[in-house]
Order: sequence, then structure tokens, then C-alpha cells
Amino acid sequence: MPRKRNAENRGLPLRWTHTHGAYYYQVPVGLEHLWDGKKKFRLGGTLPEAYKTWADRLQPTEGVRVRTVSDLLDRYALEVVPTKRPTTRTHNLICIPRLRAVFGALDINAVKPRHVYRYVDLRSAKKKDEETGRVTGGRTIALREIEVLSHAYTKAVEWGYLDRHPFKEEVRLAGTPPRSRYVEDWEIIEALSLDSRRKKGSVRAIQAYMRIKLMTGMSRGDLLRLKPAEHFKEDGIHIQRHKTSETTGKRTIYEWTPDLRAAVKEAIEARPTLSHFLFCNRRGEGYFDEESGEAHGWDSMWQRFMERVLAETDVKERFTEHDMRAKCASDAVSLEHARALLSHVDSRTTNAIYRRKPETVKPLDGVG
Repeated sequence: MPRKRNAENRGLPLRWTHTHGAYYYQVPVGLEHLWDGKKKFRLGGTLPEAYKTWADRLQPTEGVRVRTVSDLLDRYALEVVPTKRPTTRTHNLICIPRLRAVFGALDINAVKPRHVYRYVDLRSAKKKDEETGRVTGGRTIALREIEVLSHAYTKAVEWGYLDRHPFKEEVRLAGTPPRSRYVEDWEIIEALSLDSRRKKGSVRAIQAYMRIKLMTGMSRGDLLRLKPAEHFKEDGIHIQRHKTSETTGKRTIYEWTPDLRAAVKEAIEARPTLSHFLFCNRRGEGYFDEESGEAHGWDSMWQRFMERVLAETDVKERFTEHDMRAKCASDAVSLEHARALLSHVDSRTTNAIYRRKPETVKPLDGVG
């Protein structure tokens, strides 16, 4: 019987350990020459970094026998996950250990629809860690994890390990309802009236950001990537949706208006230093990290701003940047106008997720 793994190592690939804040690989005897002569090789401080290092060191996986779900997830992590966008890649690498901890020992032919339903039921229950206070689980998280497992099985069919997907056409999982929070005009006015304690910096930058977002509906990633010299033209702000740049290649020009020019001017004046970016930190760097797909500095600044809004204004319910994007779409004069503002290709996405304002309907005249 193999030795039972420590709790912090459960869900990790075979011979991986997590210790002293980093991930290590226990090198098999006789293979030290492939790992810089080390018996214990440091892979990285984060899961994405560790998987990347591991994939770079291993030989191509073509022809490797896959017997268990764990084997399948290993190949999926090495070949498929690195091709995804940074945020999706990071999310997948968090999901895989969770899936491996439950399904890993099973033969790849053993997974049935009932196992998937059971997994979702158990993972949908939110649990609070008594030590850290963090809440884990939830239906949305469970569904996303199953999406990763399902795609891994799709690749298993492609790689020739299975003749058919074991649960793709057999499982029907209802998703969580879309968020319905509609931010009222007075809430925006309250947030924009918050006093800034400095002439430059976070509050003024976020308020300028809010004004631009409410007029254009641009996503966070596209807004934080804006560079005046590159994107600002005589006829307006030119962008290509980063999220769909490799698929639809959707491009949008937001025509200049006096209010949009004023908001951009406010954003430039709020910068703490000169920069190529419209929104930057004290070092003049953009907030968006292309490698990880995250904007932690901006997110922290937004959270602090919202804490002040809740504490110092009449706003009682927190709203997100996504809610402001939805407000822009909801306040647009038509669904088509909203679709164009958000740079969507399909108006069904705009209508289902972003048009949150109640529809006003004129009743028929009375009869008789």
C-alpha cells in the first residue's frame, strides 16, 4: 500500500509536495540528471508556475498510457491548460487538484453520470474554514470544476483513450441564475461625490474610470489596457476586445463626446506619474498583468473605494465593476445599442446577462 499523503499534498500529481510556500518534485532515483542533479526539484511558488516548469521539463506526452482520471488530468494540465488565457489557465490549475482528489484513483472508464451529480451536490454546499474563516464551495464553483473534467474527457476521446464521452450528453446541470443587481443613478452620484483626500491617486482615478465605463461599457481588461498614444484617435477611442481578439476579432470605436473627453482628461490628471497607460500605479506601470490575467493592485484599490462608499454615503449595497457594465447596457436606448457598446457579437448574451433594468410596458387601453 502506498503511504498516505499529507493533507497539503492531496490532489497534487504523484511525487509533488507543497512545503515552505512552494511546490517541489521528488525526482525518481536515476533521473536526477534530468532535473539539474537534484533529488528534490523546486517547481515554483504557485500552481501555474509549477505546472509550467514541470511541462517544460517533461518529454512530450504523445503515446503515454492513460489509465486513471489522474493520468488524464495530468496530460490535460500539461498539453491543454497552457494554451488557455491566463485567467482561465489559473482557474483550471486550481480545479484540477480538487477533481483529482475525488476522481483521480478511478479508471477513466469508471466515471458515470451519477458520480458527476453526486460531486456537484457535495461541492455546492458552502463550508466555512474555522481557522481561516474562508468560505469554500458553492454551486458555481462546482459547475466550473465539472466543466474542466468534461473538457478533459473530450480530449480523452480525441487522444484515443475512449470511444465516447461518458457523461457529456447524459448530465443536465442547471446553472446559477445570472446576477440581477441594477445600480440606480443615485448610487452612482453618491459614489462620484466621495471626497478625494489627494489631488491625484485612487479615488479620483476610480471616479474617472467609473465615468468612462458608464459611457462606453468597456470591460475592466480593455479599460486598464488603454494607452492614449495607441488607442486615442481623432474620431474616438479605438479598441479591439482583448477577450475575443483571437476569435471574432471584434473592434469598436467609441466616438468622442464632451463628457467622454472630460472623463478621459480627469483620468489623465489623476495619474500619480507620467505613463503610457491611461490608468497606472505610482511606478507608471499598467495594472493589468498579462502573464496572470489579473489586476490585483486595481482590485484592491476598488475594494478600498467601495468600503468608503458604504461607510460614508447612503449606498448600502456593494456594487461591482461588472454591475456598472451592466448598467451601461441596461440604460442604452435599445438592445442593439447595448450590444454595440459592450462589443458583443451576439445580442443574446447582452440581453440575458447585462440588460437588468425592468422593461417598461405601456398597457392596452381599457375595453368597453
